[in-house]
Amino acid sequence: MENPRSAMELEDETSAGPPLTDRGFLGFLATQFCGAFNDNLFKQLLLLLAIPAAATAGDGGDLQGQATIVFGLPFVLFAGIAGFLADKINKRAIIVASKVAEIGVMMLGLAAFWFAPVLGFTGLWVVLFLMGLQSTFFGPGKYGILPEMLAPKDLDRANGWVLMTTFIAIIVGTAVAGPLKDSVIEPGLPRMEAAQGLWLASFACIGIAVVGTGTSLLIRPIKAADPDSRFKWASAGIRGEVGALLKRDRALLSALLASCVFWLISGLTLQAVNSLGKTQLQVSDARTSLLVALISVGIAVGGGVAGALGRRLSPNHLLRIGTGGVVLLCGLLAVTIPGRGHLLGFGGSVPVLILLGAAAALFAIPIQVFLQARPPEHLKGRMIAVMNQANFLAIVISGIVYIVLDRLISSQDWPRSALFAFMAVCFLPVAIWFRLDDNQG
Repeated sequence: MENPRSAMELEDETSAGPPLTDRGFLGFLATQFCGAFNDNLFKQLLLLLAIPAAATAGDGGDLQGQATIVFGLPFVLFAGIAGFLADKINKRAIIVASKVAEIGVMMLGLAAFWFAPVLGFTGLWVVLFLMGLQSTFFGPGKYGILPEMLAPKDLDRANGWVLMTTFIAIIVGTAVAGPLKDSVIEPGLPRMEAAQGLWLASFACIGIAVVGTGTSLLIRPIKAADPDSRFKWASAGIRGEVGALLKRDRALLSALLASCVFWLISGLTLQAVNSLGKTQLQVSDARTSLLVALISVGIAVGGGVAGALGRRLSPNHLLRIGTGGVVLLCGLLAVTIPGRGHLLGFGGSVPVLILLGAAAALFAIPIQVFLQARPPEHLKGRMIAVMNQANFLAIVISGIVYIVLDRLISSQDWPRSALFAFMAVCFLPVAIWFRLDDNQG
């Protein structure tokens, strides 16, 4: 039996004023900013550590693929359970509990860095998995609380603020990781000695987690959406109705698969840029992190462009521009001239990576809108949950693919830019054949 909430209850809990004058919303905004910042800061610190410097190339190989798998697995395994709890327990309590857990995880991160010479990467993988697990349970509360906390007329503005601050957090968190690592570690150290030096950087992560926990307490208590619901193991995967819908609606299924391809390529891009910067271009961690952050700058710009062009062009026109751009720009990043090095170098890679992020946004946004609009009303929420789970599965697969490509490139002594050639080839069939169904009724 459903337990619908009365209009009076919703009116009592939602804000009466604009979002930016609502203390509860401001607390939520600061909390999710701190969470996104910390996730990207800590993850990029580990990814930079996972790439051996040229002088220590025998130091265990490139472990970015393993890091990507470890971080993404909790989202695949526990997203359904997290979504169930977000409905059964009030979302504010889940957000606060997740932030408290984040403090504990970051403290374990400090210990894992300190004992890295003894534990190796094992301790760091455990911390990274726990960080992904904490984010898995934080996510449904984060995305689900806004309609319960704000009046319907304020949701568009509120989501705009959340999207903008999330991108700022991703960009700044990723960009800060490199300079922070450079400031506490001497260049040329073996990886485990370098890892031990990162215990100092962990204090920044702990501090951000403490601040985020404090701001989470400003969020107003919200009653549970469905406190009488009972967990079913089917909740952990694709539920019957959604599975039947995907079998019946081939256009929806193909859009979901295209979304997965996008996230597969996105996961590979993050690892490829880190590898290109540190191994082939041999620039500092700070400059390498800047290259990664520029992709998010491009995605933010591309999101704005997609919104403006969407009024004049059809979704499939945006898709053609986006997919063609991704293939072309990955092809440019792939070019290494024998005896002369990478075609673009660091300076040339800067604008190309921004454009790559923008092209990716032009491809991804129409697909996301289609996946939100196409399902019937009573299945929209579950379809979004399935989409998120499938996308993180694609990210986990990107880690596996990266491990295979890393070994192939190393065995053949190819330049690291060859990773982008593989991505261009993978994306080419999508660019040629994939189109959205224009009949979205």
